[in-house]
Amino acid sequence: MVLVAPLSKYKIKTFLIYMAVMVGFAAYCVYDGHFNESFKEKHSPDGKPDGTMVFNQKAPAYLVGAAVLLGVYLLVIRNKNVVAEDDALVIDGKVSIAYDSIQKIDKTNFDAKGHFTFTYKTPDGKETDRKISDRDYDNLKAILDHLVAKIS
Repeated sequence: MVLVAPLSKYKIKTFLIYMAVMVGFAAYCVYDGHFNESFKEKHSPDGKPDGTMVFNQKAPAYLVGAAVLLGVYLLVIRNKNVVAEDDALVIDGKVSIAYDSIQKIDKTNFDAKGHFTFTYKTPDGKETDRKISDRDYDNLKAILDHLVAKIS
């Protein structure tokens, strides 16, 4: 039985909200910096624009650029997930942690804060802690239950 915890809807919606706010603020700055005559008169009384006017004229390019970068990052991470396979826990398709290498699971904060931490031994013998949060992945309750069942 394979359980999958995909990238959380919370994280996706947060990125989309940030992108919308950046584009909206950029549109507001474009309007004030280029089209709003009363704003132009107020912030360039002697014909020389002050800092606010310069910001409203130059910031939109950076804001739209940042929104595009967030969109590209969202496209890059959209397929990240945690997969509980029969013999190992696979995180983002890169890190595979065998169940027999997991030493302890701390799930005391799972109900209150939505994350759990587990300690496992890496192939080179070091103990490593890994924290997995429900802000990053959905369906973690099923993954945690499966993990506890495999460890016990």
